[in-house]
Amino acid sequence: MDRFLEMQTFTAVVDAGSFVRAAEALAMSKAAVSRYVADLEARLGVRLLHRTTRKLSLTEEGRTFHARCKALLGELDEAEAEITARSAQASGLLKVNVPYSFGILHLAPLWSDFMAQHPRVTLDVTLSDRVVDLVEEGYDLAVRIGHLATSSLISRKLAATRLVLCASPTYLSVHGCPSHPDELGQHAVLAYSLLATGDQWLFAGPQGEVSVQVQPVLRTNSGDTCRAAALKHQGIILQPSFLVEEDLRSGALVALMPQFRAAEFGIYAVYPTRHHVSAKVRLLIEFLVNALGKADWGAA
Repeated sequence: MDRFLEMQTFTAVVDAGSFVRAAEALAMSKAAVSRYVADLEARLGVRLLHRTTRKLSLTEEGRTFHARCKALLGELDEAEAEITARSAQASGLLKVNVPYSFGILHLAPLWSDFMAQHPRVTLDVTLSDRVVDLVEEGYDLAVRIGHLATSSLISRKLAATRLVLCASPTYLSVHGCPSHPDELGQHAVLAYSLLATGDQWLFAGPQGEVSVQVQPVLRTNSGDTCRAAALKHQGIILQPSFLVEEDLRSGALVALMPQFRAAEFGIYAVYPTRHHVSAKVRLLIEFLVNALGKADWGAA
């Protein structure tokens, strides 16, 4: 006797609440369903179901076995779905949400490569620094930067970045170079308004954590605006290394107080569930891991 078919039939009887409805769901005769369940009980040497003319009910052993059968059958379904997704060609609409600056600088150049590899996928990419609700707003995947809050979302780390305190050489030649975070109060500060800590800037220094309340002369929800103002010698910024790395290499901006390190963040792909992940989502995640995995923004 097929043990899998016995388990499947028993589970169907319990879920349907009757032998007749289980037989209809499985496209079997009622006699065959009854025989499978009876054979299962005989093989196990226990009664799994109490049968009356009005209803069925599980014995204690039946409840335990039913829970295990549901789990095993569910894992088998997931395994089959995963293999099917791997063998299937990616197709259809793929709705993605990405952070604005990171999306323009580092993701925009990648989309054409992904499209060339998967021509049957239609990309719908939204740029926003707002944390969207993937399920409510219908996104298949989002790229997020920061410390992820505990949630039902599944995440895959793509890269890392850290905040860098910097300013232009011209600004520093006029206003001086601070040697301690406490001196930021004497300088023009250009602040990103969506920073999780707000105007409270945190640093890890030689003597431990240092917290500074800054008084910005410019506050904006755009990191690009902060960077542009800093390049025009207007003040000091605290921006992610992925945004200012080229300016630091060229000397257009200078990193300040390297002994006081600001926060490091992960860059993640997040998606609603690990169950039955579609081929298009799985392939996009693998593509982003390969494309961004060698980035060295965390050490910039």
